[in-house]
Amino acid sequence: MTETNNETRFLHAIEMGLGAWQWGDKVFWGYGQAYSDKELRETFDMSLNLGVRLIDTAEIYGSGYSERLLGKFIKETDQPVLIATKFFPWPWRLTKGSLPRALKGSLERMGVEAVDLYQIHGASVLISPETMMEGMVECVKRGWTRTVGVSNFKQSQMLRAYSTLAQHGIQLASNQVHYSLLNREVEKNGLLARCKELGIRLIAYSPLEMGLLTGKYSSENPPPGVRGNQYVELLKKLPPVLKLLQEIGLNHSDKTISQVALNWLICKGTLPIPGAKNALQAEQNAGGAGWKLTDEEVAKLDEATDNIREYSKG
Repeated sequence: MTETNNETRFLHAIEMGLGAWQWGDKVFWGYGQAYSDKELRETFDMSLNLGVRLIDTAEIYGSGYSERLLGKFIKETDQPVLIATKFFPWPWRLTKGSLPRALKGSLERMGVEAVDLYQIHGASVLISPETMMEGMVECVKRGWTRTVGVSNFKQSQMLRAYSTLAQHGIQLASNQVHYSLLNREVEKNGLLARCKELGIRLIAYSPLEMGLLTGKYSSENPPPGVRGNQYVELLKKLPPVLKLLQEIGLNHSDKTISQVALNWLICKGTLPIPGAKNALQAEQNAGGAGWKLTDEEVAKLDEATDNIREYSKG
């Protein structure tokens, strides 16, 4: 392996990270109403104190505010923080030079010299995986990112990115995708298996399905706003899953529903990055790591959620 390939090993040693989508997001999460910068600072501190050091942000979260806030918090702590952020393929970003320019902007917003993981936020019909990876190579050469990842890439797109990077002796470090007990598409379409085969860390975003796997929502009490509208059918099927999660949690020193759901993802060999809006949520999330479900418990949860939704073949 090359030295660059060795750099990806840190991702495989991490059980859990913290997602910073909520930081500054008013549309989905109600930033500025239900919580503020004070609560987010407490979230950050609690996460670090409990050993959660990888924080995943993006240039589009809160229109750049998530990155700015993370940079501010990093300056005010003496604890080590691992930074992951993302490039968004806007339709005017058509060349490989777009990537180092965008990363330079992210670094300036955070006030840091480099990040640990730089990811493509999603594939684009206007700029190929090959061109984006050539831009990523430049980011690595400049020392602005330690590793390279993608997000929301299908298997074919991921393989094209993997191959392009390999030509430069760089390992594709990760593919960040939607994965939870209530959305198991990456298992069904072979993406998870291919990631394991190639040494690509699968990072699971929305691992608690936007709060559905915390036990606080039901058909009678759906999540507010946009989130509630998209989960009408799933909420009807939720009660037996929550009951099983609760029963399993009792066997592990009273772990909560959300902690069992997060540990299921860890047992699948992935790195969940649940979001948090306050210190209590951060504390709850951290309790999902550091222990393991039994194989039998994982199998029971698999069976209970196997047909909870239809999955595409691609």
